[in-house]
Amino acid sequence: MEEHSVIESYEMKLSESAKDFLKETAKWAYFLSILGYIGIGFVVFAALFAGSLFSAMGKMNPAMGAMGSSLGIVMAFVYFLIAVLYFFPVYYLNKFASNAKAAFKNNDSETLTISLKYLKSHYKYIGIMTLV
Repeated sequence: MEEHSVIESYEMKLSESAKDFLKETAKWAYFLSILGYIGIGFVVFAALFAGSLFSAMGKMNPAMGAMGSSLGIVMAFVYFLIAVLYFFPVYYLNKFASNAKAAFKNNDSETLTISLKYLKSHYKYIGIMTLV
């Protein structure tokens, strides 16, 4: 027969205050993710606007030569790249919040585990981007 240690059979339980802290964290994470999606929308709008603005400025200034007309495309690409890079942490934060709220509503520990996986992914992405 196999013997199981106390640590292997230990199951962590959350106290009521820990559950309340996670519920409030999920609410704030959801709020911040909505603001993040709005911010991404503004960056995409800025990409479209900056692309056309810089393209027009490049065509108006003959000193810029051939690069003038492509400056708008380059600026639009940079803004779209920023929006794509910003999308993933906002998405992970939103998935954490929605899964955590559902986990506490349904008293489902599996959904809470999935939500914490998304929170880990959020911070891992932020950490890697910070290092880069």
